[in-house]
Amino acid sequence: MVYLRGMADILELFPPTRDAAKSRLDAFVPRAAAAYAQGRNFDHGAGQHDAVSTLSPYIRARLLDEPQVARAVIAKHRARDADKFLSEVFWRTYWKGWMELRPSVWQMYRSDLTRLQDEVQTQSGLRARWEDACLGQTGIAPFDAWAHELVQTGYLHNHARMWFASIWIFTLGLPWQLGADFFLRHLLDGDAAVNTLSWRWVAGIQTQGKTYLATEGNIAKFTNGRFASVPDLADHAPAISYPPNPSAGMLPPAGALPRAARFGVMLHGDDTDPAPLIKGGAPAAWAYAEATSGHSPWQMAPHVSGFRQVAARDQADGAEMAILEGAEAIAGWATSHALEQIVAPYAPVGPVQDMIAAYRARPDALPVSLHRRPFEDHAWSLATKGFFPFRKHIPDLINRFVREQGAFNLV
Repeated sequence: MVYLRGMADILELFPPTRDAAKSRLDAFVPRAAAAYAQGRNFDHGAGQHDAVSTLSPYIRARLLDEPQVARAVIAKHRARDADKFLSEVFWRTYWKGWMELRPSVWQMYRSDLTRLQDEVQTQSGLRARWEDACLGQTGIAPFDAWAHELVQTGYLHNHARMWFASIWIFTLGLPWQLGADFFLRHLLDGDAAVNTLSWRWVAGIQTQGKTYLATEGNIAKFTNGRFASVPDLADHAPAISYPPNPSAGMLPPAGALPRAARFGVMLHGDDTDPAPLIKGGAPAAWAYAEATSGHSPWQMAPHVSGFRQVAARDQADGAEMAILEGAEAIAGWATSHALEQIVAPYAPVGPVQDMIAAYRARPDALPVSLHRRPFEDHAWSLATKGFFPFRKHIPDLINRFVREQGAFNLV
Protein backbone atom coordinates (compact mmCIF):
# COMPACT_ATOMS: atom_id res chain seq x y z
CA MET A 1 0.00 0.00 0.00
CA VAL A 2 1.13 3.54 -0.75
CA TYR A 3 1.17 5.80 2.28
CA LEU A 4 1.51 9.51 1.68
CA ARG A 5 2.41 12.36 3.98
CA GLY A 6 -0.27 14.83 2.99
CA MET A 7 -1.87 17.00 0.37
CA ALA A 8 1.37 17.77 -1.48
CA ASP A 9 1.97 14.07 -2.08
CA ILE A 10 -1.54 13.51 -3.40
CA LEU A 11 -1.23 16.47 -5.76
CA GLU A 12 2.02 14.95 -6.97
CA LEU A 13 0.12 11.78 -7.88
CA PHE A 14 -2.53 13.89 -9.61
CA PRO A 15 -0.95 17.20 -10.66
CA PRO A 16 -3.91 19.60 -11.05
CA THR A 17 -2.90 21.22 -14.33
CA ARG A 18 -4.24 21.08 -17.87
CA ASP A 19 -0.83 19.91 -19.13
CA ALA A 20 -0.86 16.98 -16.68
CA ALA A 21 -4.41 16.10 -17.68
CA LYS A 22 -3.52 16.11 -21.38
CA SER A 23 -0.39 14.02 -20.74
CA ARG A 24 -2.40 11.44 -18.80
CA LEU A 25 -5.00 11.29 -21.57
CA ASP A 26 -2.33 10.87 -24.24
CA ALA A 27 -0.68 8.08 -22.24
CA PHE A 28 -3.96 6.21 -21.79
CA VAL A 29 -5.44 6.48 -25.30
CA PRO A 30 -3.46 3.55 -26.80
CA ARG A 31 -5.01 1.29 -24.11
CA ALA A 32 -8.59 2.59 -24.45
CA ALA A 33 -9.96 -0.26 -26.58
CA ALA A 34 -9.26 -4.00 -26.07
CA ALA A 35 -6.76 -3.51 -23.23
CA TYR A 36 -9.26 -1.45 -21.26
CA ALA A 37 -12.15 -3.84 -21.91
CA GLN A 38 -10.08 -6.79 -20.71
CA GLY A 39 -8.46 -5.19 -17.68
CA ARG A 40 -10.83 -2.50 -16.45
CA ASN A 41 -12.40 -4.59 -13.65
CA PHE A 42 -9.08 -5.56 -12.05
CA ASP A 43 -7.98 -3.62 -8.98
CA HIS A 44 -4.22 -4.14 -8.68
CA GLY A 45 -3.81 -1.98 -5.60
CA ALA A 46 -2.84 1.57 -4.69
CA GLY A 47 -0.67 3.25 -7.29
CA GLN A 48 -1.20 0.41 -9.78
CA HIS A 49 -4.24 1.54 -11.74
CA ASP A 50 -2.73 1.50 -15.21
CA ALA A 51 -5.58 -0.68 -16.56
CA VAL A 52 -7.94 2.30 -16.22
CA SER A 53 -7.52 5.92 -17.23
CA THR A 54 -7.47 7.67 -13.79
CA LEU A 55 -8.79 10.72 -15.65
CA SER A 56 -11.81 11.25 -13.41
CA PRO A 57 -10.29 13.97 -11.16
CA TYR A 58 -9.43 15.98 -14.28
CA ILE A 59 -12.87 15.57 -15.84
CA ARG A 60 -14.46 16.45 -12.49
CA ALA A 61 -12.66 19.82 -12.39
CA ARG A 62 -13.07 20.38 -16.16
CA LEU A 63 -9.37 20.26 -16.93
CA LEU A 64 -10.74 17.80 -19.48
CA ASP A 65 -14.29 17.14 -20.61
CA GLU A 66 -16.11 14.14 -22.05
CA PRO A 67 -16.03 15.26 -25.71
CA GLN A 68 -12.31 16.00 -25.53
CA VAL A 69 -11.61 12.57 -24.03
CA ALA A 70 -13.86 10.81 -26.55
CA ARG A 71 -12.29 12.75 -29.42
CA ALA A 72 -8.81 11.61 -28.44
CA VAL A 73 -9.99 8.00 -28.21
CA ILE A 74 -11.76 7.80 -31.56
CA ALA A 75 -8.79 9.45 -33.24
CA LYS A 76 -6.90 6.27 -32.34
CA HIS A 77 -9.63 3.58 -32.24
CA ARG A 78 -12.92 2.77 -33.92
CA ALA A 79 -15.77 3.78 -31.63
CA ARG A 80 -17.12 0.22 -31.44
CA ASP A 81 -13.69 -1.09 -30.38
CA ALA A 82 -13.52 1.46 -27.56
CA ASP A 83 -17.19 1.05 -26.63
CA LYS A 84 -16.52 -0.08 -23.04
CA PHE A 85 -14.43 2.97 -22.25
CA LEU A 86 -16.67 5.44 -24.08
CA SER A 87 -19.70 4.06 -22.24
CA GLU A 88 -17.97 4.69 -18.91
CA VAL A 89 -17.17 8.26 -19.97
CA PHE A 90 -20.80 8.89 -20.86
CA TRP A 91 -22.03 7.26 -17.64
CA ARG A 92 -20.72 10.37 -15.92
CA THR A 93 -22.64 12.56 -18.35
CA TYR A 94 -25.77 10.57 -17.65
CA TRP A 95 -25.46 10.80 -13.85
CA LYS A 96 -24.92 14.56 -14.09
CA GLY A 97 -27.99 15.00 -16.26
CA TRP A 98 -30.14 12.68 -14.14
CA MET A 99 -29.46 14.73 -11.01
CA GLU A 100 -29.83 18.02 -12.86
CA LEU A 101 -33.36 17.01 -13.83
CA ARG A 102 -34.13 15.91 -10.24
CA PRO A 103 -32.42 18.37 -7.85
CA SER A 104 -34.57 17.30 -4.90
CA VAL A 105 -32.50 14.10 -4.67
CA TRP A 106 -29.45 16.13 -3.59
CA GLN A 107 -31.47 18.12 -1.06
CA MET A 108 -32.93 14.91 0.38
CA TYR A 109 -29.43 13.43 0.72
CA ARG A 110 -28.17 16.55 2.53
CA SER A 111 -31.17 16.44 4.87
CA ASP A 112 -30.39 12.79 5.59
CA LEU A 113 -26.82 13.73 6.50
CA THR A 114 -28.02 16.39 8.94
CA ARG A 115 -30.17 13.78 10.66
CA LEU A 116 -27.37 11.20 10.64
CA GLN A 117 -24.89 13.68 12.05
CA ASP A 118 -27.11 13.93 15.11
CA GLU A 119 -27.46 10.15 15.30
CA VAL A 120 -23.69 9.65 15.09
CA GLN A 121 -23.25 12.07 17.96
CA THR A 122 -25.94 10.51 20.16
CA GLN A 123 -25.72 6.78 19.36
CA SER A 124 -22.42 5.39 20.60
CA GLY A 125 -22.79 2.07 18.78
CA LEU A 126 -23.37 3.74 15.43
CA ARG A 127 -20.53 6.16 16.06
CA ALA A 128 -18.08 3.36 16.87
CA ARG A 129 -18.98 1.35 13.75
CA TRP A 130 -18.84 4.46 11.56
CA GLU A 131 -15.44 5.46 12.96
CA ASP A 132 -14.03 1.96 12.48
CA ALA A 133 -15.19 1.96 8.86
CA CYS A 134 -13.73 5.41 8.13
CA LEU A 135 -10.44 4.52 9.82
CA GLY A 136 -10.16 1.15 8.10
CA GLN A 137 -10.36 -0.78 11.36
CA THR A 138 -13.19 -3.22 10.64
CA GLY A 139 -11.06 -6.36 10.37
CA ILE A 140 -12.30 -6.93 6.80
CA ALA A 141 -8.95 -6.85 5.01
CA PRO A 142 -9.89 -5.50 1.56
CA PHE A 143 -12.34 -2.98 2.97
CA ASP A 144 -9.74 -1.64 5.40
CA ALA A 145 -7.14 -1.46 2.64
CA TRP A 146 -9.49 0.53 0.43
CA ALA A 147 -10.36 2.90 3.28
CA HIS A 148 -6.65 3.63 3.78
CA GLU A 149 -6.02 3.98 0.06
CA LEU A 150 -8.87 6.45 -0.32
CA VAL A 151 -7.67 8.64 2.54
CA GLN A 152 -4.02 8.43 1.50
CA THR A 153 -4.37 8.91 -2.26
CA GLY A 154 -7.74 10.57 -2.91
CA TYR A 155 -8.62 7.82 -5.39
CA LEU A 156 -10.12 4.33 -5.63
CA HIS A 157 -10.61 1.98 -8.56
CA ASN A 158 -14.26 1.89 -9.63
CA HIS A 159 -14.68 -1.81 -8.83
CA ALA A 160 -13.22 -1.21 -5.37
CA ARG A 161 -15.73 1.59 -4.86
CA MET A 162 -18.58 -0.82 -5.62
CA TRP A 163 -17.24 -3.52 -3.28
CA PHE A 164 -16.58 -0.94 -0.57
CA ALA A 165 -20.09 0.50 -0.80
CA SER A 166 -21.68 -2.95 -0.74
CA ILE A 167 -19.71 -4.02 2.33
CA TRP A 168 -20.45 -0.69 4.04
CA ILE A 169 -24.21 -1.10 3.52
CA PHE A 170 -24.89 -4.83 3.65
CA THR A 171 -22.10 -6.32 5.79
CA LEU A 172 -21.43 -3.47 8.22
CA GLY A 173 -25.05 -2.32 8.23
CA LEU A 174 -24.13 1.37 8.03
CA PRO A 175 -26.34 4.02 6.38
CA TRP A 176 -25.44 4.47 2.73
CA GLN A 177 -25.50 8.24 3.14
CA LEU A 178 -22.60 8.10 5.61
CA GLY A 179 -20.61 6.05 3.11
CA ALA A 180 -21.36 8.48 0.29
CA ASP A 181 -20.24 11.28 2.60
CA PHE A 182 -16.97 9.46 3.42
CA PHE A 183 -16.22 9.22 -0.29
CA LEU A 184 -17.09 12.87 -0.97
CA ARG A 185 -14.82 14.01 1.85
CA HIS A 186 -11.78 12.29 0.31
CA LEU A 187 -12.21 11.61 -3.43
CA LEU A 188 -10.47 14.00 -5.79
CA ASP A 189 -13.25 13.22 -8.27
CA GLY A 190 -16.02 13.33 -5.66
CA ASP A 191 -19.12 14.77 -7.29
CA ALA A 192 -22.56 15.50 -5.89
CA ALA A 193 -24.37 13.66 -8.69
CA VAL A 194 -22.01 10.82 -9.61
CA ASN A 195 -21.15 9.85 -6.05
CA THR A 196 -24.63 10.16 -4.56
CA LEU A 197 -26.34 8.28 -7.37
CA SER A 198 -23.71 5.54 -7.43
CA TRP A 199 -24.22 4.83 -3.73
CA ARG A 200 -27.99 4.87 -4.27
CA TRP A 201 -27.51 2.30 -7.05
CA VAL A 202 -25.56 -0.08 -4.80
CA ALA A 203 -28.24 0.30 -2.12
CA GLY A 204 -31.06 -0.59 -4.53
CA ILE A 205 -32.58 2.89 -4.53
CA GLN A 206 -31.50 4.28 -7.88
CA THR A 207 -32.71 1.27 -9.84
CA GLN A 208 -35.37 0.34 -7.32
CA GLY A 209 -34.92 -3.13 -5.91
CA LYS A 210 -31.66 -3.86 -7.76
CA THR A 211 -28.69 -3.98 -5.39
CA TYR A 212 -25.00 -4.82 -5.74
CA LEU A 213 -23.55 -7.59 -3.55
CA ALA A 214 -19.80 -7.88 -2.98
CA THR A 215 -18.76 -11.54 -2.87
CA GLU A 216 -15.60 -13.29 -1.76
CA GLY A 217 -15.08 -14.95 -5.13
CA ASN A 218 -15.51 -11.75 -7.12
CA ILE A 219 -13.11 -9.84 -4.89
CA ALA A 220 -10.52 -12.65 -5.07
CA LYS A 221 -10.76 -12.84 -8.88
CA PHE A 222 -10.54 -9.15 -9.63
CA THR A 223 -7.80 -8.40 -7.11
CA ASN A 224 -5.68 -11.21 -8.58
CA GLY A 225 -5.85 -13.11 -5.31
CA ARG A 226 -4.56 -10.26 -3.14
CA PHE A 227 -7.67 -10.80 -1.02
CA ALA A 228 -8.33 -14.50 -1.55
CA SER A 229 -10.17 -15.02 1.71
CA VAL A 230 -12.81 -12.55 2.86
CA PRO A 231 -15.01 -14.39 5.34
CA ASP A 232 -18.22 -13.16 6.88
CA LEU A 233 -19.40 -10.96 4.01
CA ALA A 234 -23.14 -10.51 3.74
CA ASP A 235 -24.65 -13.24 1.54
CA HIS A 236 -27.66 -11.19 0.46
CA ALA A 237 -28.35 -7.55 -0.24
CA PRO A 238 -31.95 -6.50 0.43
CA ALA A 239 -32.85 -3.17 -1.14
CA ILE A 240 -32.92 -0.21 1.23
CA SER A 241 -36.34 1.29 1.86
CA TYR A 242 -36.42 4.82 0.50
CA PRO A 243 -38.88 7.20 -1.19
CA PRO A 244 -39.33 6.55 -4.93
CA ASN A 245 -37.34 8.50 -7.48
CA PRO A 246 -38.90 11.83 -8.45
CA SER A 247 -40.02 12.40 -12.01
CA ALA A 248 -37.67 14.20 -14.36
CA GLY A 249 -38.13 17.95 -14.58
CA MET A 250 -36.76 20.46 -17.05
CA LEU A 251 -33.12 21.43 -17.36
CA PRO A 252 -32.70 24.74 -15.50
CA PRO A 253 -31.93 27.76 -17.66
CA ALA A 254 -28.36 28.93 -18.07
CA GLY A 255 -27.21 32.44 -18.86
CA ALA A 256 -25.76 33.83 -22.05
CA LEU A 257 -22.66 35.92 -21.76
CA PRO A 258 -23.53 39.57 -22.40
CA ARG A 259 -20.83 41.31 -20.44
CA ALA A 260 -20.97 44.61 -18.70
CA ALA A 261 -18.03 46.99 -18.95
CA ARG A 262 -16.65 45.68 -15.68
CA PHE A 263 -17.24 42.00 -15.18
CA GLY A 264 -15.63 39.48 -12.89
CA VAL A 265 -14.97 35.82 -13.62
CA MET A 266 -15.81 33.40 -10.82
CA LEU A 267 -14.53 29.85 -11.30
CA HIS A 268 -15.46 26.98 -8.99
CA GLY A 269 -14.79 23.31 -8.29
CA ASP A 270 -17.37 22.07 -10.81
CA ASP A 271 -15.68 23.90 -13.67
CA THR A 272 -12.27 25.56 -13.53
CA ASP A 273 -12.12 26.41 -17.25
CA PRO A 274 -12.46 30.17 -17.96
CA ALA A 275 -11.94 29.99 -21.74
CA PRO A 276 -15.61 30.39 -22.76
CA LEU A 277 -16.08 33.26 -20.32
CA ILE A 278 -13.32 35.59 -21.50
CA LYS A 279 -13.57 35.45 -25.28
CA GLY A 280 -13.55 38.99 -26.52
CA GLY A 281 -13.02 40.66 -23.17
CA ALA A 282 -10.75 40.86 -20.14
CA PRO A 283 -12.25 40.51 -16.66
CA ALA A 284 -11.74 43.22 -14.07
CA ALA A 285 -11.28 40.59 -11.36
CA TRP A 286 -10.92 36.84 -10.84
CA ALA A 287 -12.31 34.71 -8.04
CA TYR A 288 -12.79 31.10 -7.04
CA ALA A 289 -16.00 30.09 -5.25
CA GLU A 290 -14.86 27.72 -2.51
CA ALA A 291 -17.93 25.66 -1.69
CA THR A 292 -16.23 22.38 -0.83
CA SER A 293 -17.49 22.42 2.75
CA GLY A 294 -21.05 22.29 1.42
CA HIS A 295 -20.53 18.64 0.51
CA SER A 296 -20.49 17.44 4.09
CA PRO A 297 -21.28 18.38 7.71
CA TRP A 298 -17.86 16.94 8.59
CA GLN A 299 -14.41 18.25 7.67
CA MET A 300 -13.35 17.75 4.07
CA ALA A 301 -9.88 16.40 3.31
CA PRO A 302 -7.65 19.36 2.32
CA HIS A 303 -6.53 17.77 -0.94
CA VAL A 304 -10.09 17.97 -2.30
CA SER A 305 -10.27 21.77 -2.25
CA GLY A 306 -6.53 22.02 -2.90
CA PHE A 307 -6.76 20.13 -6.18
CA ARG A 308 -9.60 22.28 -7.51
CA GLN A 309 -8.13 25.60 -6.41
CA VAL A 310 -4.78 24.84 -8.01
CA ALA A 311 -6.58 23.72 -11.17
CA ALA A 312 -8.45 27.04 -11.31
CA ARG A 313 -5.26 29.06 -10.86
CA ASP A 314 -3.54 27.02 -13.57
CA GLN A 315 -6.35 27.59 -16.07
CA ALA A 316 -6.43 31.29 -15.24
CA ASP A 317 -2.72 31.47 -16.07
CA GLY A 318 -1.80 32.52 -12.56
CA ALA A 319 -4.08 35.58 -12.40
CA GLU A 320 -4.63 36.97 -8.91
CA MET A 321 -7.66 35.11 -7.65
CA ALA A 322 -9.77 35.81 -4.57
CA ILE A 323 -11.01 32.76 -2.67
CA LEU A 324 -14.68 33.29 -1.80
CA GLU A 325 -16.39 31.22 0.88
CA GLY A 326 -20.08 32.04 0.91
CA ALA A 327 -22.55 34.58 -0.46
CA GLU A 328 -21.27 37.43 1.70
CA ALA A 329 -17.75 36.93 0.38
CA ILE A 330 -19.02 37.07 -3.21
CA ALA A 331 -20.81 40.36 -2.42
CA GLY A 332 -17.69 41.85 -0.84
CA TRP A 333 -15.51 40.83 -3.81
CA ALA A 334 -17.95 42.34 -6.30
CA THR A 335 -18.15 45.59 -4.37
CA SER A 336 -14.40 45.94 -3.85
CA HIS A 337 -13.81 45.66 -7.62
CA ALA A 338 -16.78 47.84 -8.61
CA LEU A 339 -18.14 45.03 -10.76
CA GLU A 340 -21.30 45.33 -12.80
CA GLN A 341 -21.69 41.64 -13.61
CA ILE A 342 -20.37 38.23 -12.55
CA VAL A 343 -19.82 35.50 -15.12
CA ALA A 344 -19.16 31.89 -14.15
CA PRO A 345 -19.29 28.39 -15.59
CA TYR A 346 -22.62 26.71 -14.99
CA ALA A 347 -22.85 25.20 -11.52
CA PRO A 348 -24.77 21.89 -11.55
CA VAL A 349 -26.72 20.53 -8.59
CA GLY A 350 -24.49 20.63 -5.53
CA PRO A 351 -22.74 23.01 -3.13
CA VAL A 352 -21.62 25.59 -5.69
CA GLN A 353 -25.15 25.92 -7.04
CA ASP A 354 -26.40 26.32 -3.47
CA MET A 355 -23.81 29.02 -2.79
CA ILE A 356 -24.69 30.99 -5.93
CA ALA A 357 -28.40 30.71 -5.12
CA ALA A 358 -27.72 32.18 -1.68
CA TYR A 359 -25.85 35.08 -3.29
CA ARG A 360 -28.60 35.75 -5.83
CA ALA A 361 -31.11 35.98 -2.98
CA ARG A 362 -29.29 38.98 -1.52
CA PRO A 363 -30.82 42.42 -2.22
CA ASP A 364 -27.40 43.74 -3.29
CA ALA A 365 -26.63 40.86 -5.68
CA LEU A 366 -25.26 41.65 -9.12
CA PRO A 367 -26.45 39.80 -12.21
CA VAL A 368 -24.75 36.39 -12.37
CA SER A 369 -24.52 34.80 -15.81
CA LEU A 370 -23.83 31.05 -15.76
CA HIS A 371 -22.49 29.57 -18.97
CA ARG A 372 -23.42 25.95 -19.76
CA ARG A 373 -21.52 24.10 -22.46
CA PRO A 374 -23.52 23.09 -25.54
CA PHE A 375 -22.64 19.43 -24.96
CA GLU A 376 -24.02 19.52 -21.42
CA ASP A 377 -27.09 21.46 -22.54
CA HIS A 378 -27.95 18.75 -25.03
CA ALA A 379 -26.77 15.58 -23.28
CA TRP A 380 -28.13 16.31 -19.80
CA SER A 381 -31.62 16.88 -21.16
CA LEU A 382 -31.61 13.27 -22.42
CA ALA A 383 -31.23 11.74 -18.93
CA THR A 384 -34.96 11.38 -18.40
CA LYS A 385 -35.01 7.61 -17.77
CA GLY A 386 -32.43 4.89 -17.12
CA PHE A 387 -28.94 4.66 -18.55
CA PHE A 388 -29.80 2.22 -21.33
CA PRO A 389 -32.32 4.56 -22.99
CA PHE A 390 -29.69 7.29 -22.62
CA ARG A 391 -27.01 5.00 -24.08
CA LYS A 392 -28.90 4.87 -27.39
CA HIS A 393 -28.08 8.57 -27.81
CA ILE A 394 -24.30 8.11 -27.44
CA PRO A 395 -23.62 7.61 -31.19
CA ASP A 396 -25.48 10.84 -31.91
CA LEU A 397 -23.60 12.67 -29.14
CA ILE A 398 -20.32 11.44 -30.61
CA ASN A 399 -21.32 12.48 -34.13
CA ARG A 400 -22.51 15.88 -32.99
CA PHE A 401 -19.92 16.90 -30.41
CA VAL A 402 -16.92 14.67 -31.00
CA ARG A 403 -16.47 13.77 -34.64
CA GLU A 404 -17.15 17.26 -35.92
CA GLN A 405 -13.87 18.91 -35.11
CA GLY A 406 -14.46 22.35 -33.65
CA ALA A 407 -18.17 21.70 -32.98
CA PHE A 408 -17.51 21.77 -29.28
CA ASN A 409 -14.05 23.21 -28.77
CA LEU A 410 -14.29 22.92 -25.00
CA VAL A 411 -16.86 25.70 -24.80
